[in-house]
Amino acid sequence: MFGIPTLDLIVVAAYSSLMLGIGYVAMRRIRNQEDFFLGGRRFGRMLQMFTAFGQATSSDNVVGAVTTTARDGAGGLWSQLTLLLATPFYWFTCPWYRRMRVFSLGDFFYERYRSRRMATLYSAVAGAQLIFLIGLGLKALSVTVMGITLKQEEFLSPAEHVQYAQALRLEELTQATAQDALGTAEAEELRQLRLLNPKREFSYINESWLVWFIVIVVFLYAAAGGLEAAVWTDAVQGTLIIVLTFLLLPFAVARLNLLHGTEGLIGAGQAMRSELPGHFFATFGSSQSAEFTWYFIIVLCVMASLNVAVQANQLTANASARDETAAAVGFTSGTLVKRYCTIIWGFVGLMLAALYGRQIQNPDLIWGHATRDLLGGLGFGLVGLMVACLLSTLQSTASTLMISASTLFTKNVYEPLRPGRQEKHYVLVGRICGGGTLLTAALMCTAFDSVLGMLKFIWEFNVIVAASFWCGLKWRGATRQGAWTSMLVALTMFIILPLGLPTVFPELRTSESMLLRTNERVIQLEYRASLRDISERNRQIAAWQRPGSPPEPIAEGDLLSRPFVQPPRSIYWTQGIEVVDGQFRGSGLLNVEMWLIGQIWNLGKNPQALNETIRYAYKLLLPFVVLILVSKLTFRDETESVQHFFLKMRTKVRANRAEDERALQAAYSNPAGTTAELLFPHSGLEFFKWTRKETIGFGFAWLATLGVIAALWLIVSIGA
Repeated sequence: MFGIPTLDLIVVAAYSSLMLGIGYVAMRRIRNQEDFFLGGRRFGRMLQMFTAFGQATSSDNVVGAVTTTARDGAGGLWSQLTLLLATPFYWFTCPWYRRMRVFSLGDFFYERYRSRRMATLYSAVAGAQLIFLIGLGLKALSVTVMGITLKQEEFLSPAEHVQYAQALRLEELTQATAQDALGTAEAEELRQLRLLNPKREFSYINESWLVWFIVIVVFLYAAAGGLEAAVWTDAVQGTLIIVLTFLLLPFAVARLNLLHGTEGLIGAGQAMRSELPGHFFATFGSSQSAEFTWYFIIVLCVMASLNVAVQANQLTANASARDETAAAVGFTSGTLVKRYCTIIWGFVGLMLAALYGRQIQNPDLIWGHATRDLLGGLGFGLVGLMVACLLSTLQSTASTLMISASTLFTKNVYEPLRPGRQEKHYVLVGRICGGGTLLTAALMCTAFDSVLGMLKFIWEFNVIVAASFWCGLKWRGATRQGAWTSMLVALTMFIILPLGLPTVFPELRTSESMLLRTNERVIQLEYRASLRDISERNRQIAAWQRPGSPPEPIAEGDLLSRPFVQPPRSIYWTQGIEVVDGQFRGSGLLNVEMWLIGQIWNLGKNPQALNETIRYAYKLLLPFVVLILVSKLTFRDETESVQHFFLKMRTKVRANRAEDERALQAAYSNPAGTTAELLFPHSGLEFFKWTRKETIGFGFAWLATLGVIAALWLIVSIGA
């Protein structure tokens, strides 16, 4: 059924039933909003670790790591490691969320800036991002399951046969252009086919039906049991994610060794190197990587590190901890486990690119195709186990994100409009909001063509509120007016205008000046000849019919140089340029900031990675500059409630509720006594002194982080 054996379907059904059972048990423990939204704030270090690992690890991480690695090599793995250098700082930031003693980050914006409307705006922005994150996971999982259920050529429909033939022709012309063997007519045909972007792979399964099945399962257990159900399922799902991480590895190693006559892990590494070009093993990106150059990686890491702190689920994951230590230890360690798993996914991605890079056009489908090819013939339900593992990675994240989103909407939008209702009423509203979150995410996941396209949109979404969060948290000089101006300018520049201008002026999508693309770049790629290169050269010699001498024969290990073509990329449209009824048309959102920069700088001459770096840097800096300038020109809020916020942030959390409340009251009655916590007590900055415990924890976190980089270097060195 659906191209999947019955035994594998039984495994998937058993897993889904287990998740529903956990949700039912957790539902019976819910008494109030704190139980539903934060699990009663009673989770210790181990559950916090599973919470961090589960909410940080979704199916898009697995598929995204394999996709970018299969397309760009080891440098592409940085799409999943953008937060690596921020990881040690979680040792400090996690206790900050716990010290806020709030339900959601919307409450932070209300307490810090004394603006209910600002809390509502943040809740709308953050809730929308959580919806996109869930949609991203749904997209990644659906394309992987579709990869498992790919149709054979003889089962394609007539319309699918047409696209399949176009895709094969596109491959043929792309290879020919690298050899400088295209005439004028063929060059125009290549340009048209690149814009059409025809599919070569088709699935038995309808993506929409699959997405709705996943959404129903997540809603039933998470809406029933709240955060506690999400965390307990994270414990089960975390184990399955580890299984998923290692499941394909031995089978991919065995297949590579079988095909190339090598042995062991080293032999598989040698076989992998014989199949892949040398730039695939550049750890920090390369000039041949389409997107992940070293300068793009740097700005991406900075943006992601600042933006992730404003994700609503960051507070949900940490505010549910019993105390600060549980928050710091659990979240940091859980995140580090995810980083090490990412390295293994990247290694598997390199092996799968070596095995299937020539067969599978869409890298999003490689993991699914490999699952069917490597595991399907064994008949032990391993394909079903893989699907269950992928379901677990998505559901562990989606459930936590759903609870975070429903918390925002319930506490910061609904409750202020309908105050004074019973606790059960707000829990019901939270469940309804959670269902709405999943429903919207399911609809959104079909709006993007690829996993990477959704990833890049999410990476930059939080720039709207990041400056107001960081400046409000660590600078007493940040004013309500400065925060409002920063958020509204960013919202206008990065969301309203990109969406609104093409809607109000649809002719922008077809205007010749708005269809600017980067120049096609031909880079001379130097590498050592592999068996694949020898086979290709022999084919060229045998088929040579042009004037002049054919290419010289080559031997394994010879130093070669060949052109590497980076095709033109759209500058002003997020999803490129498409052909509609024979007319070129911009697709996606309008990059307003790139249009402004393009008026004074010829962006068409830049490589795509440089244009993306410029765009990210602009989006990162503008909100901070606006907030600081406006705050300097306006009066800061010195009310008692704002002062209480900073006093609360200087007071460490006690696990015992009564003791914690007494500590807060002592701080409120003696503000001067709290300044001993500050590194710069006579300035407007709220940076805290390091304790011995924090220094040791921070040091160990850095060692573990450097270990991730060492592991990345190690996997690209295997077989060298």
